[in-house]
Amino acid sequence: MTKPTSNVLDSAPVTGAGADTETRAPRWWLWLAVPVASGIGLGLVWWVLAPGGLNVISGNPALADPSASAGRFPRDVVLAGIFLLAGCFTAILLDSKAQKPGQGIRTFLAVLGGAAGALVAWQVGLLAAQWWGPVSSDAANGFSLRSMAALLLWPGAIALVTFFLTLFGLMGRQPEAQPLDP
Repeated sequence: MTKPTSNVLDSAPVTGAGADTETRAPRWWLWLAVPVASGIGLGLVWWVLAPGGLNVISGNPALADPSASAGRFPRDVVLAGIFLLAGCFTAILLDSKAQKPGQGIRTFLAVLGGAAGALVAWQVGLLAAQWWGPVSSDAANGFSLRSMAALLLWPGAIALVTFFLTLFGLMGRQPEAQPLDP
């Protein structure tokens, strides 16, 4: 018989029939570490997709120059979209653990990890542009992020989507019966 596999982000100790003799310690730190580590990949995705980077989305040669002013807004929108998707994905993972103890600390760590992951993704995208991008004559207007508010989208999406998923989950529950007074 094979041992059941557990979710990597599971923060509740294993008990019951499939548990070993000792219980696992909660792995709440993963809710902080996984978004930070995924920021590396998302930063590379941003550089590959955005105008001024490899420009895979538009393919427009006029936007290939990182110093072109027409590519600044689409570059920021690409990063914002990536952060929104990452935040929604993280919130859906959090929602699957809503009934387990420690929901508040998991949500806090995921929001903090999303903020740190956004900073990592931004810096990795800039580093990729320096390493593999074309040399720009105007270094101040090269591949960069103009709207720093985009960095708040990942943690904001985690918080907002988690709030709405929890709210809808509570609205769907039946109210508990009140005890009768003697």
